[in-house]
Amino acid sequence: MADPSCTIPFFVYPSIFLILFFTSINHHYRLYSFSSVISNHTKVSRENYSDISNSHTPISSAPDFHNDAQKKIQIEVLEEELAMAREAIRAAFRSRSYTSNRPESYVPKGSVYRNPYAFHQSHIEMQKRFRVWTYKEGDSPLFHNGPVNDIYSIEGQFIDELESDISPFLARSPDEALAFFLPVSVVNIIKYVYRPYTNYSRERLQHIVKDYIGIVSTRYPYWNRSNGADHFMISCHDWVHILLYIIYVVRFVHLYVEIMKLENWLFQAPDVSAKDPKLFKNFIRVLCNANSSEGFKPERDVSMPEVYIRFGALAQSQKNRPPNNRSILAFFAGGEHGDVRKILFKYWEKKDNDIRVFRYLPKTLNYTELISQSKFCLCPSGYEVASPRVVESILSGCVPVIVSDHYVLPFSDVLDWSKFSVYVPIAKIPEIKTILQGISQEEYLEKQRKVLKVQRHFVLNRPAKPYDIMHMVMHSVWLRRLNRRLSD
Repeated sequence: MADPSCTIPFFVYPSIFLILFFTSINHHYRLYSFSSVISNHTKVSRENYSDISNSHTPISSAPDFHNDAQKKIQIEVLEEELAMAREAIRAAFRSRSYTSNRPESYVPKGSVYRNPYAFHQSHIEMQKRFRVWTYKEGDSPLFHNGPVNDIYSIEGQFIDELESDISPFLARSPDEALAFFLPVSVVNIIKYVYRPYTNYSRERLQHIVKDYIGIVSTRYPYWNRSNGADHFMISCHDWVHILLYIIYVVRFVHLYVEIMKLENWLFQAPDVSAKDPKLFKNFIRVLCNANSSEGFKPERDVSMPEVYIRFGALAQSQKNRPPNNRSILAFFAGGEHGDVRKILFKYWEKKDNDIRVFRYLPKTLNYTELISQSKFCLCPSGYEVASPRVVESILSGCVPVIVSDHYVLPFSDVLDWSKFSVYVPIAKIPEIKTILQGISQEEYLEKQRKVLKVQRHFVLNRPAKPYDIMHMVMHSVWLRRLNRRLSD
């Protein structure tokens, strides 16, 4: 019989103050005390990156800035906005209610949320106060553009949404912004800058991002006044497509040695911050590859769901078949990407009628139908910890089974993943069937019901809607900004 505690330890929670409102947390989680975080917000001192700025072509039309007194007043106004938001969230936590001056389209309720009152009030405050300035520098396709389909689609969709004129988070001027977005597309940098694929060093990617920061930190005061703590960028790229191309070319000419040299390096997500850790120390990274063992810091960085959007489509299918019509215990189909899946295939590929694991799905079977017929959907890590199968399973009403170590799950600031998912550590892959069969029918039905409840948070809408995947990503950024105080 499976140990029920197996559904808990994989969650790594951000050490931001809001999470402490959300519910009593298991002591295994890394948390800061309420008083230490609330009363002492992280203070970010000003640091000038003149060495970076001076390395660029001089900019002839840099705007005139306000004098120091005016800039200090501006910062005080922004910090007062955040202080009022914090107090409103505290009040919601204490009173178990919320305060809003307009009708709410959705009110979070239930144990799937760490604290629904704090989350709801925080979302209200975000919509009311959180404004983001997107830097205008840079040309497409490396900037202001990104993929809107396929496995990296969330990157391009997010850039496009945040730069649209109808985004409610759009700041009218940088002076009123609480956060600043660097519209860099890592996917497009890899696609255009690295062709032909002859050199796979990360240095070009790192230099592009560093140079961009150098330009905006020369033209504007915002990066330097916060040391980058109120700036963020997104990335969903994991270099796998490049690797597959290399494997094809190298095997074609029988240079297997070169594959072995490149394999370990390429199986890592592009880390733009590795070139200059000091520069990126406070910078918020919104990443699909939220791997805490590879430098992802939950208190600073944001975990973003990986979403696969087919060409010509936006809405993801939601086949919410009733639980009593789901005859398959667990299902997975996918390529042998990474060590985790190798282990999964070793123990379960074509080994069991209840645990349906396919390396290649036969043409006679339909992937979407199999998900909708399954009680549990296996979501093993591939080359990276993230997988679009997590979102696919949730939108199909299938309870996700997270087969991964060190994965910081999306929106775990506010969502209690243990209520609507199952965790299987890599070491227990041989015990998957025992673990799942050890979950009672009553517990499964409760988890499945809560999967349906959280679906709205993983749906991609254009334009974005409150509590959908876009707003949830923005809320994660908002929380991290809420926990930072600019130095005056």
